[in-house]
Amino acid sequence: MKHTVAVMGLGVRGKTHLKALLENGDRYEVVGLCDIDEAKMKAVAEMNGLSCPLFTDVEEMLKATHPEVFVFVTYPNLRLSMIELAIKYGIKAVSLEKPMAESMKEAKAMTDLCTANGIKAIVCHQQKYLSQMQRMKHKIEQGDIGQVLKIHAETQPWLAQLGTHYTDYIIWANGGHRAKWVVGHVHGPATLKDNHPSPDYLLGEIGFENGTRGYIECGYLAERHNPEMYADSDNRLSVYGTNGWMWAETDGFWGECSKATKGEYITGKDPGWYHHQEKQIQTPYYAEYADWLDDDSKVHSCNIQTAYHGYEILEGICLSALNNTRIDLPLTDFDYEPVFERMERELPECGTVLRKLYTGEEPREERD
Repeated sequence: MKHTVAVMGLGVRGKTHLKALLENGDRYEVVGLCDIDEAKMKAVAEMNGLSCPLFTDVEEMLKATHPEVFVFVTYPNLRLSMIELAIKYGIKAVSLEKPMAESMKEAKAMTDLCTANGIKAIVCHQQKYLSQMQRMKHKIEQGDIGQVLKIHAETQPWLAQLGTHYTDYIIWANGGHRAKWVVGHVHGPATLKDNHPSPDYLLGEIGFENGTRGYIECGYLAERHNPEMYADSDNRLSVYGTNGWMWAETDGFWGECSKATKGEYITGKDPGWYHHQEKQIQTPYYAEYADWLDDDSKVHSCNIQTAYHGYEILEGICLSALNNTRIDLPLTDFDYEPVFERMERELPECGTVLRKLYTGEEPREERD
């Protein structure tokens, strides 16, 4: 069975989504494309041999094509409005990029709207499909490292860039168990000016309901295990158990010491993130989505409820840092000043060059 799909946004990531849909051509039929840059959109359609209608207005596309699936690749500030449009036109499946929202209120509203309207929504935490990540997950599930005790995520890019990815991967590696509490630290205001606003550095501890502890670091102080690699590819997920440990990185490196290796520490290298077009990781993301669309019991591992919980964990870490207290989950009261606005007002400069690097501004000597 083929599912009709319309795609909005044909930049670098949008073209990757489209490519993956076309590589699942037995599962999807592209019935419409939308982008404000008409010339670019026509070039993308021609390059992919598509003769579907083209639109510069997303509502006109949804009204004309009535797709089963709506894929929108936008900045975070537009995502809630895209879900509202999906509801208006009776669409029951949406795929969106991360971070899912710009605030906790938005993330909650989006998740509640999808749940109330029976929308199967997925958020693109697609690096879990890298072969080294999949291998690690399989080995955890078959018990190669015993009971999982601790999971540590390290990512050079900041919270809203890869922090949402790696929070999702911590939950995934821990079998989907939910967090009960978090504590955290944040500092540095430079990347609050980015189009994915974040503190320069975040450090958090997560207590899960099954007793596992999670630790996450996002930003410039996270350890660089491979300094010769691009900073945004040097990201590591490490999982420690009663009988061993293993790790996997975005750039393809991996290591393991477990029952399977008879206690020997071994390492290896798979294709990394920058080879993802060669070894496409977006394609299985959409294959798994088609499985869920066909069978309600096959819930996608990137479903919006899990993405929301990851967002909630990171929000809790930020609140813990700002309020100097442990934060218990789930969060239930959202009537507070948005954390990024508060950080912009409260976080002092931290002596890094990040403000100059990311915004072009000179570091401020003091803050009001």
